[in-house]
Amino acid sequence: MPDEYRSATPPPPHSVKVELMRNCNYRCSFCHHSELSKNTGSMPLDLYEKILRELHSLGVKEIAPFFFGESFLDVRLPHAIKLAKDIGFEYVFLTTNGSACTKIKLQECFAAGLDSLKFSFNSADKEQFAELTGCEPSLFEKVKENIKWARKIRDGKGYKCGLYASYIRFDSEQDKRMEATLADMRPYLDEVYALPLYNQAHTVTKEGWDFSGGNTGRADAPVPHLPCWTLFRAAHINYDGTVCSCSFSVNDEFIMGDLNKQTFMEIWHSEKFVALRKKHLAQDITETPCEGCVVKK
Repeated sequence: MPDEYRSATPPPPHSVKVELMRNCNYRCSFCHHSELSKNTGSMPLDLYEKILRELHSLGVKEIAPFFFGESFLDVRLPHAIKLAKDIGFEYVFLTTNGSACTKIKLQECFAAGLDSLKFSFNSADKEQFAELTGCEPSLFEKVKENIKWARKIRDGKGYKCGLYASYIRFDSEQDKRMEATLADMRPYLDEVYALPLYNQAHTVTKEGWDFSGGNTGRADAPVPHLPCWTLFRAAHINYDGTVCSCSFSVNDEFIMGDLNKQTFMEIWHSEKFVALRKKHLAQDITETPCEGCVVKK
């Protein structure tokens, strides 16, 4: 984290996720979203545009039209990407579970100017897929097919969108279990990397899994737990316009303000946000909503 961001009142964030849609067709056992069945919805496009224009005026460089939901379920996704590029953002990125990105949707998103598409590809086979996602095993092959189509469409049309995949290292056996499937998929991707298993602000626990606290980034190149870099250099905006301080949980204790009523910088430098950052900078997050996150469970 650059020195200029190591402040209780840092500059505007470098990167912001703006949640276009909270809905998801998976119920993953490792994801906090599985507990949010009553908390779903979509961001009105006028609010989305208002937020993007404000963020661009502040110098934000990167925008992602997703947070907790699966944005490929939203027919407005290509428009949301194009709007971000037309406003002037340098980099528009997206993470998907890969199940809903059909050939037509991929073509539309690439044409709209998407710069990066990452697939959350966490299953080694159909059996693990069904166990993790709560979906039909046959969808596993559909995801693989969609990844292959993404590469064919990108290269065939000359689009510049990067194609990536990440998988979660649930335990010491997952790398080995993933070998055969990843060998099949790597030719269609620019990069594949492992992520640690986050306990998502201690909202997710399971016997036998190797949880890692905090948001330490990639499994093979972790950054320190504290201070949590996302509090200082990234922002997360829920579909209803509220700003969330956590990259893993949207529970009320992490809500810092509401863009329907406040400016972004009023929230970014609010008393609640500043107090939380001060605790992180002091390496002491006791009596904060983050307290359970950095402890391995």
